[in-house]
Amino acid sequence: MTTSTTGTVLITGPTGGLGRSAVLAMANRSPHRRPDLLLVGRPGPRLDAITAEARAAGATAHAIGADLASLADVRAAGREAVRLLADGAVRPLRAVIGNAGVSVVDTRTASADGYELTFAVNHLAHAQLVREVAGALTAPARIVLLGSNTYYLNTPRRLLGVPPAEWRDPLDLARPADAGAEPGTRDAGVAYSNSKLAILYYAHELQRRLPDGVAVSVFEPGFMPGSGLSREHGPALQRVGRAVGRFPGVSTPERSGPLLAAVALDERWAHLRDGAFVVKTAEREVEPFAVDPQRERRLWEVTEELLG
Repeated sequence: MTTSTTGTVLITGPTGGLGRSAVLAMANRSPHRRPDLLLVGRPGPRLDAITAEARAAGATAHAIGADLASLADVRAAGREAVRLLADGAVRPLRAVIGNAGVSVVDTRTASADGYELTFAVNHLAHAQLVREVAGALTAPARIVLLGSNTYYLNTPRRLLGVPPAEWRDPLDLARPADAGAEPGTRDAGVAYSNSKLAILYYAHELQRRLPDGVAVSVFEPGFMPGSGLSREHGPALQRVGRAVGRFPGVSTPERSGPLLAAVALDERWAHLRDGAFVVKTAEREVEPFAVDPQRERRLWEVTEELLG
């Protein structure tokens, strides 16, 4: 059984949307249930603001500035987190939440390291961060990664035109589209879905390589239109998303953020491991093709190669 009602939580993407809501949900817990917080995000006023809000709620919180599109920044952020832990600035590290994510319109866009930006931020950056801080985790501990049901096609997503993953060798997934290619929303959607399938594969393989006291799960916040994830898709589409978000049953950051915090902290979810997939408040089986030891090993090998 893993439990993490105290200690420290490291979370990426804390400045807006789902991440901000999760941070405030954790910071506003009662003192004996409130974790210390390491907030890893792009440096600037928004990171400063959420750190100040968390502190005002009573939490011990530290901002760690990093651009997740740069592996050098991620490595530095991991080292800073380990330093804060070693110095006793925060309590032992009990959870890592890999919340940050992007959906890039133009798949020709490369990260600072030359990788396709969606794959770089959604998968590689979190793999790098986990590599940096895994040795500092104090068991029992949890790693929670952000997944999405977009990895497979169902009727609602077909009607909405949301493409599923089209898995290829991870070296190909990490390669930006050719400079002469025309950007399109379908290619962007496939890249996003591929990155989320990669997270499932990575979670399964990561669990095999961690000590028994560290458990890995994947959280899906539900269909959440109009969130910061769509910021590159233009204001018109974001307005439509926000309007849809007011429909009953549609997820919002305010509804799903506390659920993400609960998966990282609450006794209810202490049994999760092996990349268990949680959709909001229910554990779900993934599609059969999302459990593939051969693909998982290959992804791990390529990820290690790309991270250097």
